[in-house]
Amino acid sequence: MKHQSEYRDPELAELQLQAIRQTTAGFGRTVTFMEVCGTHTMAIYQHGIRSLLPQQVRLISGPGCPVCVTPVGFVDQAIALARRSNTVIATFGDMVRVPGSSSNLLHEQAKGATIKIVYSPLDAVALAEKNPDIDVVFLGVGFETTTPTVAGAILTAAQKNLVNFYVLCSHKTMPGPMAALAGDPELQVDGYLCPAHVSAIIGANAYQPLVDNYRVPCVVTGFEPLDVLQGVLMLARQVVAGEARVETQYRRVVKPEGNPKALAILRQVFEPCDARWRGIGDIPESGLQLRSDYHRFDAARQLPVEVEAAIEHQGCLCGEILKGKVRPNDCPLFRTTCTPEDPVGACMVSSEGTCAAEYKYGN
Repeated sequence: MKHQSEYRDPELAELQLQAIRQTTAGFGRTVTFMEVCGTHTMAIYQHGIRSLLPQQVRLISGPGCPVCVTPVGFVDQAIALARRSNTVIATFGDMVRVPGSSSNLLHEQAKGATIKIVYSPLDAVALAEKNPDIDVVFLGVGFETTTPTVAGAILTAAQKNLVNFYVLCSHKTMPGPMAALAGDPELQVDGYLCPAHVSAIIGANAYQPLVDNYRVPCVVTGFEPLDVLQGVLMLARQVVAGEARVETQYRRVVKPEGNPKALAILRQVFEPCDARWRGIGDIPESGLQLRSDYHRFDAARQLPVEVEAAIEHQGCLCGEILKGKVRPNDCPLFRTTCTPEDPVGACMVSSEGTCAAEYKYGN
């Protein structure tokens, strides 16, 4: 319980809140801080942190949920692959309920498609090894946190000479959308609570270009209530002092250089590419694609299928929510047409989605 009880102490939390109030008391405007990690979003909602902060501090949620930012077209392609004969789709659980243009993987499973929930990309490799006559397609969705594990699975498949294991890639890298939103004049983000899991891989130094190019303070922050409050305090002190730099609150895990071994395996298998983010659009070199040496594992190249034209669901504000421009309660579908039992948008599906957090903890 060490990293829960000591980071959830009410007395220490009140001291942090007092410091935040004192720091922002004389500030002449509201400061806006964005968290860009789905686990941060859940923690902030679960512990009611927004309601504790002074009115001068506004927290908004950004594109920190990899399932949520995956475009509709990727889901449509996964569905088209699921409809192939002798094909198994292996995926983490959240993806099966994400709506495509006209269906989702759960509905396709009910119609006869083979969808397997796995807990590791290596589970998909094992599935392919045990079933050599079946094509196994792993849905590669995630940020830098999980991409090294997918790279490791591909290297394992290569060592085993598997010819029936594939990855449908939608891997994304976090600094790109943060830069895009930092340059959005409508948002006017005053500081970022940088993602902890991602930062454990890429390192705190990865955010230095945001500071250099946009003068936006960045604090890499942990997930417990006191972590978040201390991260907010560190950002507030930078803003009030007119400073912008990268700081690490989560020093017990995150290093400036990140995880060199994880980065090495990621870079061995993947290379940067342009990527489409739900709600934000195309961001140059914010995605990861397989290098040419590993194209034989690329489902999009090796298993061509006819994919329907992507259609966004009318009325769903998931894209604007991912940019932090509106809250879930601003969406006309929230809690009515769109619920966890019958989700319309990915932000309600994912366990890290802002709409799911608002639905569960918002009251």
